[in-house]
Amino acid sequence: MYEVAERVQIRDKLIAAARQDVDIVGAALVGSAARGTEDRWSDIDLVLQLAEDANEAAVVARWTRSLDEKFGVADTLDVTSREGVRYRVFLLDSSLQVDLSFWPHNLFRATEDGFQLVFGQANEPTRAAEPGSEQVIGMAWLYALHARSAIARGRTWQAVLMLDDLRTQIIALECLRHGLNPWHGREVDQLPAPALETLRDGRATSVSLAELERSRQVLLQHYLAAVEHHDAERAVALRQALAPGNAGQRGAGGTTNC
Repeated sequence: MYEVAERVQIRDKLIAAARQDVDIVGAALVGSAARGTEDRWSDIDLVLQLAEDANEAAVVARWTRSLDEKFGVADTLDVTSREGVRYRVFLLDSSLQVDLSFWPHNLFRATEDGFQLVFGQANEPTRAAEPGSEQVIGMAWLYALHARSAIARGRTWQAVLMLDDLRTQIIALECLRHGLNPWHGREVDQLPAPALETLRDGRATSVSLAELERSRQVLLQHYLAAVEHHDAERAVALRQALAPGNAGQRGAGGTTNC
């Protein structure tokens, strides 16, 4: 397990390396370090701006070799944004997570609160679009249907997964309602106590079918109440469609057959 001092040293070395790299012309800290909220469990989030003529693949490969030689890399994961920004996530041997994002020259900018420019010049900031409540509402009822059919078929672990996915969508709706960050549960712990209590009550305490069905019913009511705050008319239609009397026959058509 890494120490905080080790994390600071590695971050400083990465910034120093970026300053010396002719293919890197800008860098910024993001995440908890930029927001001033770092704690014992924080990782390293460093945004790098590529030079206009840089070969992105070659730069990423070179930085990956360098991190492995200097700090020991257990594994990596790449996530690419729609704009073409590559986020390479490093798991170091010490268990420290290092997120390096390699931004095309013209895209280097702040996209969320907490962007601390280290060197270079950033473009005009933008904000990532929040998930729309309409999409979240739709995904939630889809998971609710899958949970219902999984329980009816006796597929307990599929039901567990579907209920977890339903809960995730409910959390996103609640965060949107209360002006909190809806991504990855980052601010779910800041929800009002009643919402958190309902989420707690909706967790199944076992994988018995009876307990999974109890969990589904609690989550379903929480979901419908959350929808009312975003779209009251839609909530009425969903409440009718998802009522117990509309449980349908086991395995009956549509998207519930999975």
